Amino acid sequence: MSEHYLVGLDLAGRRVVVVGGGTVAQRRLVGLLAAGADVEVVAPEVTPAVEGMATAQELRWTARRYRDGDLGEAWYVVACADDPAVNAAVADEAQRSRIFCVRADDAPSGSAVTPAVGRHDGLTVGVLAGRRPRRSAAVRTALVEALQTGLVDDSVEPVRPGVALVGGGPGDPELITVRGRRLLARADVVITDRLGPRELLDSLAPHVEVIDAAKIPYGRAMNQARINELLVEHVRAGKFVVRLKGGDPYVFGRGFEEVLACAEAGVPVTVVPGVTSAFAAPAVADVPVSHRGVAHEIVVVSGHVRPGDPRSLVDWEALARLRGTLVLLMAVERIDLFAETLIEGGRPADTPVAVVQDGTMRIQRAVRATLATVADAVQEQGIRPPAVVVIGPVAGLVSDAVTD
Repeated sequence: MSEHYLVGLDLAGRRVVVVGGGTVAQRRLVGLLAAGADVEVVAPEVTPAVEGMATAQELRWTARRYRDGDLGEAWYVVACADDPAVNAAVADEAQRSRIFCVRADDAPSGSAVTPAVGRHDGLTVGVLAGRRPRRSAAVRTALVEALQTGLVDDSVEPVRPGVALVGGGPGDPELITVRGRRLLARADVVITDRLGPRELLDSLAPHVEVIDAAKIPYGRAMNQARINELLVEHVRAGKFVVRLKGGDPYVFGRGFEEVLACAEAGVPVTVVPGVTSAFAAPAVADVPVSHRGVAHEIVVVSGHVRPGDPRSLVDWEALARLRGTLVLLMAVERIDLFAETLIEGGRPADTPVAVVQDGTMRIQRAVRATLATVADAVQEQGIRPPAVVVIGPVAGLVSDAVTD
């Protein structure tokens, strides 16, 4: 049997017909629409997602069964109806009309096959494995992951000097974004926080300079002004600098301070959002910060200063009147004051509380209590920063379904 010829089709503005409206069609439509194709779906019924695409006028939906002649003026056809006889008829018309046709139910009977496709930073990787789709999908995934992690270098030009402000996520190295991982692999200098995903530093190339800018609560800490200076100094020395921060750089991470410092110095900055620990740490501890019928608001508050402190910008009396979810960051050391203030402001003393230390890490610990008991529970269990405190009815929900 001859091998398939792998080619990239320019379908922008060209008519493409998809016969069938099920989940297979739904999957194929994403790539066709991204290619700019003029898509018509012919099917008596479609999935809600496909209907949504039609409603949004991303495609046209002809709500009936396929009829001979529906492929008129088409450049490309996908036959993915539930009925093999319909797909056979579509392939027959395509053959007569010299239109390439993919048959989802019987690949050898079509005149084209869909490769396993992956995308990375402007690259499109397509893999065919001689009608062995699981093999092609596995190879595709491995290639894309290798590109994302920098194992395969796809750059043809040196990375230009500048700063990438990367949110590394809550700590688990697998929770950094794809873009963040890619930029980290290209760094000349990495200025990292204590809460950044530390395991990723071991994968850096030997020439990469790593600068520890950790801020230990009530302990050693690099001055923020010095961090700003380092960013500018290394870029002016012709380096590409990744500022690797824990969580999301704009969620109490001083990220915008660093952006402003770079802007003032004329240094280009790319901001890569990250998964914030405010939501991720509770999630891995089986605590949803929202739940239908339980919480209609989520408020994230910094606890780096106590209630009543002249520097505080928090209206604790207003927070105490809320009935939804309150997420406190940097609050463990003063949890007794925060709990007392909320109770005095009207929050019930039996309001559930969950405290998650080192969320997503192998050393993660979680404590459940109430506003009245959380301070004692934190002290008895020896909970220390970094920890996320969740206050509200959601902290009392338990599913027993979350696994590592």
